[in-house]
Amino acid sequence: MPVRTNDRSKVRIFATVKVMHEKSRARVVDLSPTGMALDIEKPIRIMPGQIVTIESEELGQLTGTVRWYNNGRLGIQYKLNTNALAQISSYFRFFHEEVKPVMRR
Repeated sequence: MPVRTNDRSKVRIFATVKVMHEKSRARVVDLSPTGMALDIEKPIRIMPGQIVTIESEELGQLTGTVRWYNNGRLGIQYKLNTNALAQISSYFRFFHEEVKPVMRR
């Protein structure tokens, strides 16, 4: 099992995921300097290795590669460039507040 080298933060950011000619609303639930996990609102045809675009008010537009897709949750690794790094850094500097876990029965 691979070891994660970056800290992840729990977040609630609403976004749109676009892949090829399909798109779905989504919620970013996990964010790190190199990737994110999203819950997808409606099923879309997506496979590991595909390039996707994520757009949100807080993060702007990011491009990444699908690493995994399971049960409506999607793992993305950013295409790291100076623009993506600046957008993620800006989010953590100006918007991020640690999200408390939701209690479930």
